[in-house]
Amino acid sequence: MAKGKAKILKSEMVFQGKVFGVRRDQVWEPGGLLATREVITHPGSVVVLPLLADGKVVMIQQYRHATGQYLWELVAGRIDEGETVKEAAARELKEETGYQAKRFSEFLEVFPTPGFLEERMHLLLAEGLTAGKAEPEADEKIISHAYGVEELKRMMKTGKLRDGKSIAGILYYLTFLR
Repeated sequence: MAKGKAKILKSEMVFQGKVFGVRRDQVWEPGGLLATREVITHPGSVVVLPLLADGKVVMIQQYRHATGQYLWELVAGRIDEGETVKEAAARELKEETGYQAKRFSEFLEVFPTPGFLEERMHLLLAEGLTAGKAEPEADEKIISHAYGVEELKRMMKTGKLRDGKSIAGILYYLTFLR
């Protein structure tokens, strides 16, 4: 099996937006292949599993234009420049649900779409929650609701919960942390 890193011969930014960019790289890949790869650039994100004292998990529902529908999800968002993972998690949790956490512990790091997206998602467990008023961004219309474990399992099984990062985080939590 080939190992090592690709050697970038040429790289150009072809688009830079508010949320992500697109970069085109010409590379020699470790297996000896000369290729042109288009990569979506992204600063990384956090996904927060807010755990209430009664064992329920706080989920949010919001409209996702790319899917054309409302989705139930764990709290999530981009890591802003200069923020640590835990700072971003605390900010997103407060913005989207109003909750503040005494403790954040990172339990998983994933590449959601490694074929063309460089984003790393950091999944964190938020515990010791205190309720407060949500402060969503102007373009966010969010509903939050706490679900028990059996409800979450049923949501995944029936297709009510379809967000990949949330399914991964919940299944990891249920399998390895609970």
